[in-house]
Amino acid sequence: MAPDAADRRDALAPLVAGDEREGGGESTRTVVLALGANVLIAAAKTAAAVITGAASMLAEAAHSWADTGNEVFLLVAQRRAARAPDATHPFGYGREVYVWSMFAAIGLFAVGAGVSVTHGIQELADPEPASDFVVAYVVLGISLVLEGVSFLQALRQSRAEARRRDRGVLEQVLATSDPTVRAVFAEDAAALIGIVIASAGIAAHEVTGSTVPDAVGSILVGLLLGFVAFVLIQRNLQLIVGEAVDPALQAAALRRLLAMPQVARVTKLRLEIAGARRVFLTGAVDLAGEPDEVEASHQLALVEDQVRAIPGVVGVVLSLAEPEEPSLVPPDVSPARARRGSR
Repeated sequence: MAPDAADRRDALAPLVAGDEREGGGESTRTVVLALGANVLIAAAKTAAAVITGAASMLAEAAHSWADTGNEVFLLVAQRRAARAPDATHPFGYGREVYVWSMFAAIGLFAVGAGVSVTHGIQELADPEPASDFVVAYVVLGISLVLEGVSFLQALRQSRAEARRRDRGVLEQVLATSDPTVRAVFAEDAAALIGIVIASAGIAAHEVTGSTVPDAVGSILVGLLLGFVAFVLIQRNLQLIVGEAVDPALQAAALRRLLAMPQVARVTKLRLEIAGARRVFLTGAVDLAGEPDEVEASHQLALVEDQVRAIPGVVGVVLSLAEPEEPSLVPPDVSPARARRGSR
């Protein structure tokens, strides 16, 4: 039987759905697969660039080496962000994943885009004819297969998460709090497009005898990488600064709080992304019954503990609501139900 609308909205959030707990391991598999593929591809493209002298092939080699370095940064990011909370970082190190992912995006811009555009311009100014085109085509064909395998893994993970959150795949890739999935998806997609561009440039070079198409292909590959790097840098910057979660997750958290027997109503609620699939929750609640000050503090602490036990919640700070504060109502709760839950 298909779940109703409320169930689907609950399944969007790690606060409610247990399937998000597996996201970290899946992300690691995605990055490791991309790293292995890019090491092989980068080595093959470098050898082909030396043999053929094609500008587009050199651009592709720089692209793959930049991707390889980025995957190393992403693995470091996951490892450092997974460290347990301590006295100096009571809510953990989750946001460090965005810092290392930022380094990876900057590396993609500097190495991949910078080398490709610079070499393409140099080739236009001082052309050097390429040779051994068959080598280039074979290496690009193998690269297409390996990059495709890596991209399919990132696509599979992104599609599954998008389905749980009732989003499009591209929307999920841009919105996800996991930068490793976004980086691998974007880099592999750019790699596949780059292979097509490089192949066209090399083929045009072979057919016309002119080095201009090959040099232009190198520049286009660099511009493509620059665009991808810019998108990744901007997204990581937003998450480093701090970003509230999407409305669906906010609504799921509100429903979860209202389902607790100790909570009569919620007047304030804010969830901020604190790392890949991690949130920090603050809010104000009105407790059920008429507890005295001591009992109220105990009940509030109990609610905090229950919320903190939910996978993905790294910190909780709740206070008692003021009587005059209006109640928050989940999108699927009618005004009549809201009145029954308030005092």
